[in-house]
Amino acid sequence: MSFTTELIEELDVLTLFNLSTTQEGIKVHGTAEKSLIAATKRLHKKGLISQADGGYLTGLGHDASQHAQDLLTILETG
Repeated sequence: MSFTTELIEELDVLTLFNLSTTQEGIKVHGTAEKSLIAATKRLHKKGLISQADGGYLTGLGHDASQHAQDLLTILETG
């Protein structure tokens, strides 16, 4: 198993969320890069975010975002 381009795009979206509050979501506009729009839709379909164009993290999404952000921090500082 390895990271595909699609998974990396989804990880990128998960790192956009502010984990210090549950009251802040994201909005991916129709003018955004097509890969960002597609990744956001996939995350919604997987039940990680509340809307196909962003919205808020679900409980599972919050956990995934935390892990993604932690992994990014580890890899950037390692």
